[in-house]
Amino acid sequence: MTDKKLWAGRFNQPTDAFVEAFTASVEFDQRLADYDIQGSIAHATMLARQGILSEEEKDSIIAGLERIREQIARGDFPWSVSLEDVHMNIEAALTEDIGDAGKKLHTGRSRNDQVATDVRLWLRDEIAAIQAEIRRFQLALLELAEREAETILPGFTHLQTAQPVTFGHHMLAWFEMLQRDHGRFSDCARRMNQCPLGAAALAGTTYPIDREYSAELLGFDGPCANSLDAVSDRDFAIEFSAAASILMMHLSRMSEELIIWSSAQFGFVNLSDSFCTGSSIMPQKKNPDVPELVRGKSGRVFGHLMGLLTLMKSQPLAYNKDNQEDKEPLFDTVDNIKGCLKVFADMVPEITCNAEAMRQAALKGFATATDLADYLVRKGIPFRDAHEVVGKAVALCVERGIDLADLSLNELRVFNEAITEDVFEYLTLEGSVAARNHTGGTAPEQVRKAIARAKGALA
Repeated sequence: MTDKKLWAGRFNQPTDAFVEAFTASVEFDQRLADYDIQGSIAHATMLARQGILSEEEKDSIIAGLERIREQIARGDFPWSVSLEDVHMNIEAALTEDIGDAGKKLHTGRSRNDQVATDVRLWLRDEIAAIQAEIRRFQLALLELAEREAETILPGFTHLQTAQPVTFGHHMLAWFEMLQRDHGRFSDCARRMNQCPLGAAALAGTTYPIDREYSAELLGFDGPCANSLDAVSDRDFAIEFSAAASILMMHLSRMSEELIIWSSAQFGFVNLSDSFCTGSSIMPQKKNPDVPELVRGKSGRVFGHLMGLLTLMKSQPLAYNKDNQEDKEPLFDTVDNIKGCLKVFADMVPEITCNAEAMRQAALKGFATATDLADYLVRKGIPFRDAHEVVGKAVALCVERGIDLADLSLNELRVFNEAITEDVFEYLTLEGSVAARNHTGGTAPEQVRKAIARAKGALA
């Protein structure tokens, strides 16, 4: 395959060797090859329909592109840095294979609208794959939540014991985070699904093309409305990276909880050996490396979002070479969030809970104090007065080193005579979680109802 530049007609001197390597993108953008071929087949089909290419030329171009697709799939396509990028490599190979018909493929388009189309096609498929992994992770969470619908652990605010909750309820909170993530990716895909083809370099083309037909062939909702915007817009990449960053923030929060819960100090959960590693010097160690690495990768993805925003912030219309720098952060973001989702979806079903450790932790820190206050309110005591009463009872318990449930009825009645024997129904952990029996509450009955609703929504 010739390495002659397809744009070299205006130049009298060869490109500096270092500049040639410095400006080339083929080492990383060759992953767009299949989408470049899809776009080219659609473009050739449209040109033939419009009478710009003959049917014979179109058929020759498509057959040649399919041969190149097969060659790339086999791994023996001769990529050349001197041909700069995936687009020029494929076009040069096509021309070498089929002759002058290959030179006509670029009629009515530019690399500017070509690359914008390729990246959108690629990202559209990647979003679908990411959403499939989110769904797989969500199903794993629902199974774990169902298994542990009645398991009680302390709920925290400020990382201090607040109120008892069920482990299943906690897993459903993670599910809701992912549900919003899935929706954000859907929104991004919908806004992105406009076709840049036909915008050419920046102003459109003088050929009688049919942009609507090109968009239809590629499964877009329609053509981009403005040629300048079509070739220079990278909002879709930034929006995707923002959605990816929020997803990674959620995965990082989940990772942090798993790291804390699996520590010897908490001992709430056990992570499968398959997702942990040991220490090179301390034989007793079982390190939660998977959640730690996911937590670390969040910073990497956040950085790519900042990089793309900075890349675009000073660019005048229309296309600039700066935009070559959009691909590596975008590719790396996709690779990392797919990997993080996969490992979480695989790891979560293997989590086992130490229900007794969770229960003992929930018994500390006066987790049922709010339940006692609510009990007094139901007895006709104003909430602020009830709050003060319970605060004094807690102070006595702190002094004695006991829990509210350890006080006798007579001791409780010292604080308020409205307290009767039935108070102990509300001071147990089971009574506390069962009492929150409303939509979105932590009661096991509500957890099971929420799981059923979630399964129905996913189905």
